[in-house]
Amino acid sequence: MPVSTGETTSVAVNGITIEMVDRGRGRPILLLHPDIGIEAAAPVLNEFARGGRVIAPSHPGFGASQLPSGMSTVDDLSYFYLDLLEQLDLTDVLVVGIGLGGWIAAEIAIKNSARLSRLVMANAVGVKIGDRETRDIVDIWSITPSELNALAYFDPKIAERDYKTLPPETSLAAARNREATARFCWSPYMHDPKLKSRLHRIKLPTLFLWGTADRILSEAYGRAYCALIPGAAFETIERAGHYPHVEQPEAFARRALAFAGDALQTAARARRA
Repeated sequence: MPVSTGETTSVAVNGITIEMVDRGRGRPILLLHPDIGIEAAAPVLNEFARGGRVIAPSHPGFGASQLPSGMSTVDDLSYFYLDLLEQLDLTDVLVVGIGLGGWIAAEIAIKNSARLSRLVMANAVGVKIGDRETRDIVDIWSITPSELNALAYFDPKIAERDYKTLPPETSLAAARNREATARFCWSPYMHDPKLKSRLHRIKLPTLFLWGTADRILSEAYGRAYCALIPGAAFETIERAGHYPHVEQPEAFARRALAFAGDALQTAARARRA
């Protein structure tokens, strides 16, 4: 059973203890964070909690979550989350994945979508679109943090942090986030070579939300990714980059929740037909 420690909850899944935020009531919303992790104070969590019960875990190895020695791929993470959904007995779940979280969400959906109802992918990585000579995704480990922020954000000042003045646990979480990203995404770089040919298995209503100021990924990459999922829709979010949930939390949550509502209405009409 989940154990609350105030802002966050700890839950053990098959012996792996992770931290997560569990906030709000109603339809379950599984928010899968990008490489920068997720903090309990993130405004987007309260925005989503207005429309349901938002569950935002820190992936194994990120934040303060445990990382077992045998877990090394995004494929592993997807099975972990399938077990989490089963353990929490969640159904009709809206899955929202951002960046790395979008990749995890896609890996979940191609395996077993029985507990899912719809999927939102935001500035997601996970597939190779161009040929072997074309770099789809900027090499985030070959540039400085300031260069990375300039590419990732519409307003890079949002990402500025003086880790020397932050609480030790915050600095440690940031270091673990970067280390875990390297562990899961280093080779092959930011994608699963097999995922592209399996995306046709996703039958859920799917929406791609794309921060137009993202220079880690191009909009063309996002649109090509979207086209690989049958019936998926593509919408842009202005004044946001690779992390639209950070720069435009209200608009991001509103658009995702509106899509979820549309999907529910479509399903209800289908049942009445």
